[in-house]
Amino acid sequence: MPPKPKKRATKKTAAKKTTPKKSPRKKFATKPFPANRAPAARRAIAAPTGHGVAKLEIKPERVAEILKILHETYPDVECALVHKDAWQLLVATILSAQCTDARVNMVTPKLFATYPTPAAMANAPTESIEELIRTTGFYHNKAKSIQGAGRVISEQFNNKVPDTMAELLTVPGAARKTANVVLGVAYGKAEGVVVDTHVFRLSRRLGLTRSDTPQTIEQDLMKIIPQDRWIQFSHELIHHGRQICEARKPKCAACPLEQLCHAPDKTWHS
Repeated sequence: MPPKPKKRATKKTAAKKTTPKKSPRKKFATKPFPANRAPAARRAIAAPTGHGVAKLEIKPERVAEILKILHETYPDVECALVHKDAWQLLVATILSAQCTDARVNMVTPKLFATYPTPAAMANAPTESIEELIRTTGFYHNKAKSIQGAGRVISEQFNNKVPDTMAELLTVPGAARKTANVVLGVAYGKAEGVVVDTHVFRLSRRLGLTRSDTPQTIEQDLMKIIPQDRWIQFSHELIHHGRQICEARKPKCAACPLEQLCHAPDKTWHS
């Protein structure tokens, strides 16, 4: 039987053979935002203003109510660091970095009994200081700081802890938070607001600031909190952070500020 003749390719079949197939379109394919841009909603929140964040409208009446409730809830709260004078308070505050006040209070009695004055601390063997403060963490750096503080205070300030912000900031280990603690607690001077981890967290949760550094948060709080409340406000907020507004699981059901708080991580709503 003779073979069948091959069919001649028509224009339609020829075109079909030579036309490349289109790659299938991906569903949900989106064009990513450039690295220096963000969606409009995100830009509205993070648009830079004075401190690199969006302007936050804070009603004075709401701030006054927060201050009133805090004062009524913690009327007699004080600094939790046990001390007898400004020097002991300065050392205890330096040791409290990344450490609980309770742990510091366990360490300082023996430390001050061994080296009671700034001069004694300055002349002490570094290894001995480190051993006494080891359990507070970061003891190498802390030993250098309190030894340096003892040296500066004994040599430049006649063994007296200075009572001004400018002078305190020249003392090793005394950054602005530490200086605010010493000025407020030891000397009753309100030159700023103490911003520790509790004040940092709670002031943002309560919507008193959107800033993200202790320095800018302090400046924000100083604008909305009356100066005669700066010292006590910090104590109250620190105590509230320890007792109620914990970092991982705030006890919102027991919080006297719950109705004034609109934090996204609240665990309970009234």
